[in-house]
Amino acid sequence: MSSASKNIAILGSTGSIGQNTLEVIKSSPEQFRAAYLTTNKNTDLLLKQIAEFRPKAVAVLDERGASTVRSQVGSAVEVLCGMRGLENVVVRDDVDIVVSALVGFAGLRPTMAAIKRGKTIALANKETLVAGGELLTALVEEYGVQLIPIDSEHSAILQCLVGEDRTTIAKLILTASGGPFLNRPKEEFSSITIEEALNHPNWKMGNKITIDSATLMNKGLEVIEAHWLFGLPPERIEVVIHPQSIIHSMVEFVDGSVKAQLGLPDMKLPIQYALTYPGRSPLNGARINFPKVQSMTFFPPDREKFRCLQLACDALSLGGSAPAVLNAANEAAVGAFLNGRISFEKIPLLIEQALSKHQVRVLQDFEDIVRADQEARAFIRTLL
Repeated sequence: MSSASKNIAILGSTGSIGQNTLEVIKSSPEQFRAAYLTTNKNTDLLLKQIAEFRPKAVAVLDERGASTVRSQVGSAVEVLCGMRGLENVVVRDDVDIVVSALVGFAGLRPTMAAIKRGKTIALANKETLVAGGELLTALVEEYGVQLIPIDSEHSAILQCLVGEDRTTIAKLILTASGGPFLNRPKEEFSSITIEEALNHPNWKMGNKITIDSATLMNKGLEVIEAHWLFGLPPERIEVVIHPQSIIHSMVEFVDGSVKAQLGLPDMKLPIQYALTYPGRSPLNGARINFPKVQSMTFFPPDREKFRCLQLACDALSLGGSAPAVLNAANEAAVGAFLNGRISFEKIPLLIEQALSKHQVRVLQDFEDIVRADQEARAFIRTLL
């Protein structure tokens, strides 16, 4: 390992993005070191990662899980626990890049702590920008840090904008696969099983993100994320269905020219781009065979059938605390579906009720976000 290698702290090393990040690190040991790893409670996988990558320290959100890990590794690796433990590892002086890959609202607090310590953030936790975009982007500007997106769509836009004057952007075009129910009639949504919803046609992701892709909420959250990352108003961010998932997103410029970033569906590409930005490094993997692709199709999303997409756009237009409520209600509703408590078509209905009941407030600080989040979750619990 060279002295120039970057120390990476991964928030959520046992999740889908975290595991892919470790694959990227493993393929370039001279460039990166997995210095700090964290998990919620998947201690079995974390122990395997500790054995392979020998991090300086790890943090486990679940206190009992932290005790289990500590008893297994002894004094070989420092083991911290709870939210304080997560914040502790991302603010250490030797951390160069924080990969924010925790699922859901849990990623917001440690990501904000890392920004305040001037760390480069490779962001995969879209909920952080959805719930706290206004405050988070203000912090990024205040502390002069780089916020580099890992989401394939936002990475694609970032790549399309290299060398471009951002004032010449006409609109951003986010592509969506359409998920597993693209061609399923809406009247059959009530019979959708958990197994069917978790069977994404193109991408391998964690359970929560996969359900969000099936409802198209994932794309709605990405519209909000794109608004904060690239500073464009909602009316200049378009969503198109592109079932082949070859074009990951596009940028249209004022002269009518369109730039697109293409690649096979593989999260290692945007992860590596975030870690090496603004450079590029070789990456082993399959390449596009265009004669095999044969055709690429595009059409507008059905916002009535996939109501979650429109709800996200509505929340962005409302502003203030509305996106935080949207995010919390969605997390609660998706959790209820995955636990078998509600049917698939009830997810957008619960979210819509939470948004309708909420009195939108201006966000002054982090606690305002937490309050909106907790209120929405409590309201969903009363509906359940």
